[in-house]
Amino acid sequence: MKSNFNKYPSVQLRKTDDECLVGWEAISNQLAKSTQGNKANKNILIIDCYQGTLENEILDEISNYLVPDHIFLSTSTMLNETNIREFTQQDVTNDRVFGYLTRLNLEQFFDEDKIASVKKQISNIEHGTILIFGIGAALLTDESHTLVYADMARWEIQLRMRRNEVNNLGINNRTDKFEEQYKRGYFVDWRVCDRHKKKYINKWDYVLDTNDPDQPKMVSGKIIREGLSQTAHQPISVVPYFDAGPWGGQWMKEICGLDQDAENYAWCFNCVPEENSLLLAFGDVKFELPSINVVFYEPVNLLGEAVYGRFGDEFPIRFDFLDTMGGGNLSLQVHPTTEYIQEKFGLHYTQDESYYMLDTKEDAVVYLGLKENVDGDSMISDLKKSQANNNKFPDEKYVEKWHAKKHDHFLIPAGTVHCSGSNGMVLEISSTPYIFTFKLWDWGRLGLDGKPRPINIEHGENVIQWDRTKKWTKENLINKVEPYEAGNGWESEKTGLHEREFIETHRHWFTKSVYHKKEKSVQVFNVIEGREIIVKSPTNYFEPMIFHYAETFIIPVAAGDIIISPHGESVEQKCGTIKAFVRT
Repeated sequence: MKSNFNKYPSVQLRKTDDECLVGWEAISNQLAKSTQGNKANKNILIIDCYQGTLENEILDEISNYLVPDHIFLSTSTMLNETNIREFTQQDVTNDRVFGYLTRLNLEQFFDEDKIASVKKQISNIEHGTILIFGIGAALLTDESHTLVYADMARWEIQLRMRRNEVNNLGINNRTDKFEEQYKRGYFVDWRVCDRHKKKYINKWDYVLDTNDPDQPKMVSGKIIREGLSQTAHQPISVVPYFDAGPWGGQWMKEICGLDQDAENYAWCFNCVPEENSLLLAFGDVKFELPSINVVFYEPVNLLGEAVYGRFGDEFPIRFDFLDTMGGGNLSLQVHPTTEYIQEKFGLHYTQDESYYMLDTKEDAVVYLGLKENVDGDSMISDLKKSQANNNKFPDEKYVEKWHAKKHDHFLIPAGTVHCSGSNGMVLEISSTPYIFTFKLWDWGRLGLDGKPRPINIEHGENVIQWDRTKKWTKENLINKVEPYEAGNGWESEKTGLHEREFIETHRHWFTKSVYHKKEKSVQVFNVIEGREIIVKSPTNYFEPMIFHYAETFIIPVAAGDIIISPHGESVEQKCGTIKAFVRT
C-alpha cells in the first residue's frame, strides 16, 4: 500500500502567498521600501543572523540589490578566535562527546571597545543607507532601524556542517570534523543564539528563511509572530527528519515513503522541537523556521502553566523512531541518573525513556536490565577489555534479553542498561536531553565515517543501577499496562512510565470517536494503528486536522479538548494512539 505519511506537515497561515516574498529581488525591493527616503535621510537596516546561515552569500545578494552606502559587519567587532576558544573551553571541554550547556550570552563574544567605536561611526553618519550585518548585528546600534532576522533550522545547520559549509560562532573551523562542530554548536552556539533570539523576537520587522539558499523567503515579523501564536492554539506536527546509522533498518523507507535507494534509515526525529522545523504555509509556499520558536514565543499556551513553571521554555517530551528492521542492534547503553546529570553536566532533569514497539519481526528482542547476581566489577572489566582490544563483549553473561512483539512497551528509567535488538521498530518516548547517552558497547562495528563510535564506560559505570536485574525488570518495566477508561467504541490504558519518570503515557484503541479532555500539560500523540485519523475541536476552536499511521502530533494546552476519530479508509476499523504528557 502506498505510503500516506506526511513528511512536510505545515500550519496553514494564509490561503495565498501574497505576504510571503520569494527571491532576493522581491526581498530587497521590500527592504528598500522599508528603509527608503531620499539620500538626505539616514536609514539603518540590520540583518541579524543565527549561526549556520550562509552569511557571505546573503550579504552579497542583499548588497547587490540594495547597494548600501555603508556596511558594518558584526564579525569586525567580535573577540578574536583565540579568546573565544579560551573562554568557551570550560563548556566545550576535551571530551569527545559531552560538554556543559553554556551560560554565556552573545554579548560576551564581542569586544566592547570595538562595538562602541562602530556605534560612534554610525552615529556620525548623517545621510544614506547603512547596512549592519551578521550574527549579533542588533548589538551594533541603538538608533532607529529596520530589523531583519535570518533564522536557521537546526537540522539544516547540521547538514551544512557535514558539507563543511559553515563555521561555529566566532571561529574559523568549517573544515573541522562534524562531531566537533556539532558539539560546539549544541553546547555553546545554539544556546547563545537562542538567548539572543528571545530578546529580539518581539522586535523583528522581518524574518528571513534561507534554509533553501536557492529560494530565500521573507515575511514580516508581525505575521511570523501571528503564525507562532496560531501554532500554539491548534494540533501541530513538526517537520520530521530522517538519518542513516550503522544499525539502521528498512521499515521507514516503506512506511514513511523515503528514498528506496538509500542504504538504511536509522533515526527519525519527529517531535524534538529544539531540533525540528516548523513550516508556515502561505498558499502553496512553505516558510521554514525552528519549531522551538513556538516554545520561546508562546510557552504557557503551548506547554501549560505547570509545565512552563517546571521546565521554563523547554519542550520536555521527545518522540523519535529507531529503525532496526533488517538492521543491527543499537549500541548497548545507559542514561545518567538525575543526580549524576545535575552534578556532572548542570542539567536539572535526565533522559528517562521507553521503547514502544510499533512493529517487530518474530526474532525481535530488547536488551533491558541485567542478569541475576551480576558481578559489576567483572562486567565493567569486560566492557573495558572489549573497548581496548575490540574483543566481543559477552553480553549474554551480563545483560537480560527479552522477546519483543508489536505494541509491547518497555520502560527505561535512567540508570537501566538497555538497547533495542535488530528487527524492531521503536517509537522512543522520552524526556528531551537526548545527547546524554553513555554507550557501553557497540558490537565491534564502525560508524558511518569508518571510525569507532564514542564509548563512555567511565560515565556509564557511575550510573548503572545494579539492582535492576531480571526479576525487578520484569515486574517493573515490561508491559505495565492498566485498564483506565472505556466508552462507546473505545478503551484506554495506562502504559507507564516508571514512577521515577515524569512522563505519563496512555494508549487508546477505538473504532469510534474518543473525547480527550484538556490536560494541564502539553500532549504528544502518535498514531500506532489505523491508516488515518481526524482530530477535531468540539467547539470548532481550530480547523479539523488529519494525521496518518506513524505520524506524531502535538496538542498544545491552549487547543483545549479534542475529539479523535477514525477517518477515510480507517472508518469503522480499529485505530490506536499513544499519548504522552507531563505528570502534574
